[in-house]
Parts: sequence; C-alpha cells; structure tokens
Amino acid sequence: MSNRPVPPEALVSLVARFDPDVIDIPDGHARLRLGVRDGAEWDVVITDRGAELKPAAGDGFDAELVADPETWEAIASDVGFGMAAFSDSALSVRRNLHLGVGFLAATSGLVDPGRMEFESVETAAGRLSILSAGQGEPVVCVHGLGGTKASFLTTIADLSDRWRVIAVDLPGFGDSDKPLGAAYDAPYFAGAVTGLLDELGIESAHLVGNSMGGRVAIEAGLLDPGRVRSLVLLAPALAWLRDRRWRWLLRGPLPKLGLLQPAPRVITEPLVRGLVPGGRTGWTAAGVDEFLRSFLTPRGRVAFYESARNIYLDEPHGEEGLWTRMEGIEPPSLFVWGTEDTLVPLGFRKHVERVLPTAEHLNLNCGHVPQMEMPEETHSRMREFLSRR
Repeated sequence: MSNRPVPPEALVSLVARFDPDVIDIPDGHARLRLGVRDGAEWDVVITDRGAELKPAAGDGFDAELVADPETWEAIASDVGFGMAAFSDSALSVRRNLHLGVGFLAATSGLVDPGRMEFESVETAAGRLSILSAGQGEPVVCVHGLGGTKASFLTTIADLSDRWRVIAVDLPGFGDSDKPLGAAYDAPYFAGAVTGLLDELGIESAHLVGNSMGGRVAIEAGLLDPGRVRSLVLLAPALAWLRDRRWRWLLRGPLPKLGLLQPAPRVITEPLVRGLVPGGRTGWTAAGVDEFLRSFLTPRGRVAFYESARNIYLDEPHGEEGLWTRMEGIEPPSLFVWGTEDTLVPLGFRKHVERVLPTAEHLNLNCGHVPQMEMPEETHSRMREFLSRR
C-alpha cells in the first residue's frame, strides 16, 4: 500500500479545471506552491502540457498561495471566490502576483468572453504583459514607478462588470520586455500605451494612471487626444515646481550603472521592506514582491533608474514644460489626491486647478495608491465619472 500523501480534494478540483489559455507563463514553465495554513503543502507544476499537482519539493517555487482549508474549499466550489479571498486577505499570494493570480484565473472554470485573462502582446515597444477582464468600453490602467499591472487588481475586480479593464506592465517593468536603449520617459511610455491600443484593435480608451502612470496618461492625452476618451489620474506624478538641486548630476549616464550594480536579494529585500511602511505584510508586502522581481534584474534596475531620473528632470515651464502644456489637455479629467500622500502632496491640486479649471477632483484620506488603500471610495467615484463619458 502506498504511503504517498493524498492532496486535499479542493486542490485536486482546482488543478483539474486548469485552462492554459487564460494564464501567460513567460518562461514556458512554472512551479507554484499551494499551502494549507497550518497544514500540508503541494506544488503545481505548469508546462505547455498543462498543470500537475505534486507533493511540495524544495524552495525553488515561483509563487506561493496560502489559505486555510475552508477558504480553499470555497475557492474550489465557487468560481468567483478566489479573487475575493485574495482581496480580503483570506488567501495570501506572494513572490509573483502575475503567476499567482494567473493561477486563480486559469482555475476559475469561467468560459465567458469577459473572464480574467493574462497575455503577452507584441508591440512596437516590445512584448507587453497585460491583464484584462470584462466587456464594454475599454479602460486601460497604467501603474506607477516600480509597480506592475497587479496594482490595479482591485480596479479590475470593481469595474469589469461594466467596462473592459486592461492593466499593462509598462516596458521595463513586471513581465514586459526591458529594452536597454529605451528613453523611459513620458513620451516613450505614452507611445507604448497607444501602440498597445493599436495591437488590441482599440480606437480610443479611458486611461487610468497612478503616480508615474498618471504622468504617462497625461502625456498620451496631450500627444494623441483622439485616442483618449477620458483621464483618471490617481496621485499623478507631476513636474516639480521647486528647485531641483541635483539636476546637473542626473543628466549623466548614471542609470546605466544599474547593469553593474550588485543587488543580492539577501541585502536588497530587507532594505526595501524596511523603507516601505507595511512592506512585510498584506497588499504592501505583495507590492514589494512585484517591485523586487524587476529591480533584482540588471535591465529592471536600468528601467527603474531611468524612469525615476526622468520624473525628477521633468520640465515644469516653457514651451515643453508640463504645466504649460497641461492647459491644452482635451480629454475630461478626474484627479484623485491622497491627503496623506508624501510623494505627490495635496498642494499640487491648487496648481492643477489653476492650469486646468475644467478638471474634477477627489480628496481621499489615504497615501499614494488610492485604488488599493481606499478601493471602494476610489472606484465609486471612477464609476460615476466614467459613466458620464
């Protein structure tokens, strides 16, 4: 008689309905660790041939999903419960949200055209990784510096009942290509977004941007307003209005040092988690996981440093200055500000009101990522705003 342990029926059911067309595996294979809280662990090995459940072996897994037995049973019996459990922290997903959440989507059993899907799209800017769900008018979500499409999981969950919501990894971040020669500035990223629209056959879309993604959305609205139905700008990165004392230093090729910079995980990870409030638990910890996936690669560091430098050097005034050009924004705009945001302080609102008096504004008692910190309030106002466009 075999002494091989028997996996829980809930995990067997999930793997049995695995749909490889829903998930994108960049390397062609992946190992996911499924943990039963205070119990056994199992691995799902995903290849081109499908998924196979095996006893957990070693530490070489790509993503980890952990829940208590009752939560796993609920996920297995209710195709829509997986994302809800993740949003409520009943299910923990760590290391790689692209694979972890992709597994939930691939085992949901849903076959509707608007089901959640992960895919890679070849564009002029390279291969871009996207996550999409829903049907209707397209809403394209653009993440901030160091972030990924996963920062809009709450937005996809809340808005995909009415809109086709698409979250993209910008070039240089997440699971998208990371070209070394790219400019990694707002015009470059805006071109990547409109290039994605071209490949998806989308004539125009609502753009939602957080932080750097907000700056990218603004640039797209300025450069190609016919492609942008409206702008939702969540704590958008805006050109500094005060003196930038280190401007002279950052005009050199310093970001390329990311190729040579040693960044061992054993040193980098504790440092980053210590600098980010709440970086060891919950949503924030998963967000740090996503940041580290790119930053721990040489190309990812170059993209991060180049992007950060371009945010710092963004010209405020003059013919090419952002604040000068913002007066000409045509798409309707909604700005969402965090009263506790230390990166893009609420004081920027009065400057936006001055140059763009037609814009709408919402102040929330949160920090720099409203869609994750206060999702209900953020998405309620977004729904109302988008419904009028």
